[in-house]
Amino acid sequence: MIEVKSELHMQQLGERLGQLLQGNEVIELIGDVGAGKTTLVRGLARGLGAIETVQSPSFTVSRLYDLGEGRRLAHYDFYRLVDPGIMVDELAETIGTHGTVVVIEWAAVVEQVLPGDRLTITITSPSPTERVLITTAGGQSSRYLVEQLG
Repeated sequence: MIEVKSELHMQQLGERLGQLLQGNEVIELIGDVGAGKTTLVRGLARGLGAIETVQSPSFTVSRLYDLGEGRRLAHYDFYRLVDPGIMVDELAETIGTHGTVVVIEWAAVVEQVLPGDRLTITITSPSPTERVLITTAGGQSSRYLVEQLG
């Protein structure tokens, strides 16, 4: 369990996580609207070396960020989708792309293509500014991330 006291702290945690990533990781974010999922991804992108500012993909479903050195960050938000349609195929292809870190919000609708070895971060909001993050490892690679995050 990780306690986060502010939006800045959430971004810093994301940045620390981003610095641990090599590419080829899948991260599932679970939390209510406004829990801080995109804030965490902004920090993660900064930790990965992204130059662009991360924007929520709520209306576009996905956004891609070039990280240089052949690496990319793919950020998906399936909140508005009841049936993902061809997005399942796009996501499966992206997950299989070398050097790509994939972050997915509201992933239940695409569960069938998610790899077992993924880091799941569940965010709850005990107060308007505080967050509690529970990290769950699905395999060896994600277990390393959980250990490093504490």
